[in-house]
Amino acid sequence: MELLEKRILEDGKVLSGDVIKVDSFLNQSIDTKLTDELASEWARLFEGEGITKVLTIEASGIAIAAITALKLGVPMVYAKKRKSVPSSDNTYSTKVVSYTHGISYNVTVDKPLISSGDKVLIVDDFLANGSALRALISIVEAAGAKVVGCGIAIEKAFLRGGDNIRKRGYRIESLAKIKSVSSDGKIEFC
Repeated sequence: MELLEKRILEDGKVLSGDVIKVDSFLNQSIDTKLTDELASEWARLFEGEGITKVLTIEASGIAIAAITALKLGVPMVYAKKRKSVPSSDNTYSTKVVSYTHGISYNVTVDKPLISSGDKVLIVDDFLANGSALRALISIVEAAGAKVVGCGIAIEKAFLRGGDNIRKRGYRIESLAKIKSVSSDGKIEFC
């Protein structure tokens, strides 16, 4: 999506390594018009799939997932991040390793929030190595629900997380796919 790529180039900041900071428009400060455009595009791409829920992970994915759910006319659910808390019998729980922060944590969703009849669209801000997306997929599958697809704002294609998940048969629609980040901070899109 050209609009998102333009914003990344204009307002995104490349930090050490290949960490891309988009807090000024996508994460901490939300450009609601841009978010509305992203949500509209996912609603268009997944039209007719019978989606019943949108799922994301706290906290950065909540805004884009909520607006996407609004566009689709369905509820939005988010997986809560918890430090190694024992799993209760009434939650789905799995481990995520954060690419950006290099830490692992458990994410949980209360069982009544996703059921076996649900068709779930997973929405998140970034896809790097795929740990968060794999965790959300495992929660949906543990519930006996179906993953209809995954809407990703920014995919770091050079890390191959998306490729590995696509090889498992999941549909991923990334609105900006980054091919590379050079040592001087220049971003190249696919």
